[in-house]
Amino acid sequence: MPYAPANSYEGDLKIWCGSEIEEYFAPDLSIGEIIFHEMRRHPKLIAQISTTEETILTREELHSNAMRVASYMRSKGLLQSDIVGIIARNTSHIPAVAYGCFFNGIAFHSLNIAYDRGTIEKLFSITHPRMIFCDGDEYEKVRDATRGMEDVEIVTMRNHPEGGSTPIEQILSSPIEENFRPVRLEQGIDQTLAILCSSGTTGIPKAVTITNSRQILAGSQDLTTADIQYTHSSLDWITGLLTTVTSGVYSTTRILADNVFDPVYMMRLIEEYRITWILQAPSHMAMMVNSREFESTDFSSIRKYLFGGGRASVETQHLIRSRLSSDCLHFAYGFTELGAMATMNYHFDEKPNSVGRLVSGLKAKIISEEGESLDRDEVGEVCIRNGQHWAGYYGNPEESHKVRDSHGWFHTGDLGYMDDDGFLYIVERKKDMLKFQNIMYYPNDIETIISEMPDVAEVCVFGVWDPINGDEAAAAVVKRQGSDLKAQDIVDYVRGHTDAKYKHLNGGAIIMEDLKRSPNGKTNRMSTKAYFLEVKDRN
Repeated sequence: MPYAPANSYEGDLKIWCGSEIEEYFAPDLSIGEIIFHEMRRHPKLIAQISTTEETILTREELHSNAMRVASYMRSKGLLQSDIVGIIARNTSHIPAVAYGCFFNGIAFHSLNIAYDRGTIEKLFSITHPRMIFCDGDEYEKVRDATRGMEDVEIVTMRNHPEGGSTPIEQILSSPIEENFRPVRLEQGIDQTLAILCSSGTTGIPKAVTITNSRQILAGSQDLTTADIQYTHSSLDWITGLLTTVTSGVYSTTRILADNVFDPVYMMRLIEEYRITWILQAPSHMAMMVNSREFESTDFSSIRKYLFGGGRASVETQHLIRSRLSSDCLHFAYGFTELGAMATMNYHFDEKPNSVGRLVSGLKAKIISEEGESLDRDEVGEVCIRNGQHWAGYYGNPEESHKVRDSHGWFHTGDLGYMDDDGFLYIVERKKDMLKFQNIMYYPNDIETIISEMPDVAEVCVFGVWDPINGDEAAAAVVKRQGSDLKAQDIVDYVRGHTDAKYKHLNGGAIIMEDLKRSPNGKTNRMSTKAYFLEVKDRN
């Protein structure tokens, strides 16, 4: 049977290829220029509805707001070489901020609101934003994190503090530059569009650049002005960026909500606004199917339901598929560095455990530890090539070269294989990175905290999988001789020494006489985790 998307296989090179990209816009136009012109084409269409702030904006109104934001930046002397910071929820005016940056050719560096002061300081010290847009809820930690930076203007999106910040309403009441037009990018479409956050195996944050490449539109070309889009992801995630871009390019109506994710609330939105297009995290899917309201919710309006960023159980997928009116639940695999989807699975019935086939414009290969290309059904590291420019990790060429080699191949760090039909399967993560409620973190971050306890001799932290939260941090600790340290003491200590909930020991802790070790004497994280799970099962 024919499978989608269309793929081919170069047997002599052992490389899988997606189809050629179909260009819908002039190839020299930036994302900002495309959105600017598309907004002018459909001025009276509803651009967005904020359900939590109860606002509705037409594309004409959103266009005007974006031009005011862009004009304000220009009046402050911001150039295409400058960076704008964002650490905000999906409030009414955050799309205007993003589009204003696009119109000016200024990349924004977006951070998650859950990051603590130290993480914010570390990340923004990489890119040195000249202007930062944040919610008033995070104003104090953003202000404290940027004290050492010169001439940083902080703009608050909601819950404005008394003094110290510029309210977004002040910018939205400022004039639009006469004869406003989006800029022509100084570096063409190779220029950086946005900067998102990732981390290396050491846990040191890196700033991932995303270019103005059309690859970000792959898999979304079927969107129309009749679509109602929703994702709970904010702009610090590639899924949030993708939704913001595609809504602007394809003139859809976007539903916004700035609340903490609530599965019942989301299902109400699906019914009330007849949402047609969803991009969701697997943990949110699990929360939905575990809700009493799931069986009574009307999902019939949905025509495309995408999920990615982690694993979703086959059972969860079956339950959601049973409530949809068509076969429209699809896994989308990708990674931040690629800045787009890499594969999509349109064939769940035939390939339920696959992440799908390559989208257009991409190539893939599977390599051994020696770097040799592997054939079908052979497990190795998944490598993806898009043939396009990538500026790398901002200010970090050394790490950039580790993830993308001299031939343009991204080394994903994921172990997987291709089957005879060109479907990709991810076996496990090669990296130590963990995700709790879609927030990335590393075991080393928590091990550092626990190691500060006087009664701790050794510690090993790992993730314990939970279908709702993802990787819940858990710890195995060797206590010092003569100590009365208890497992609950460790859990309480971590909770008391970081306000980042995703770093709490939500998976628990145990005391061990010794950690499990590899033959060379090093701590074996996987074996220690296996012992932890055995202990928990016995108890």
